[in-house]
Amino acid sequence: MTRNRTLLFLTALMLATLACSMFVGGPEYPEGTIPVSAEAVESLRAQIEAAALTGVDGGVITLQISEEQITSYIAFKMAAQESPAFKEPQVFLRDGQMQVYGKIERGYFNANVLVALTVTVDELGQPRIEIVTADFGPFPAPDGLKQSLTALVTEAYTGSLGPVATGFRLENIFIANGLMTVTGRIK
Repeated sequence: MTRNRTLLFLTALMLATLACSMFVGGPEYPEGTIPVSAEAVESLRAQIEAAALTGVDGGVITLQISEEQITSYIAFKMAAQESPAFKEPQVFLRDGQMQVYGKIERGYFNANVLVALTVTVDELGQPRIEIVTADFGPFPAPDGLKQSLTALVTEAYTGSLGPVATGFRLENIFIANGLMTVTGRIK
């Protein structure tokens, strides 16, 4: 009788495990979680608007974007997508790189992901994004990953400016110590 109960328990446990998703690895997140909030997105928009007003006469605009602001912005943008490349983004701004961590699900399996990017400025004053590392654990990187991330980062820089984006030209992007410093001008 106890053998049947043990067998039934093990079978139920195995079925419950299959019904849930299974973590299969991927890169380790850095310590600490970056909070996601609508307030951080709003503070980024307000900061951009204030900077645009100071640069309306062709002056230099300098923005300092925090990890919380860019993480929140990207999290809200990805949440609005029908099928984002990954979920729960965390963006760390360290050592000249934008390190984007997240979670990916494939069937019953999930894994941590890391996409490390360098962001520079091209000769036209637009962000140039290069993927340094794309670690999707045991899964292949999704098709169109670079285009998707390029669109998100470009919109974060220029699309947020709204009507003043016309004529906005980036001059420099510097990433270190949890901040991204962006300078540019409105022609």
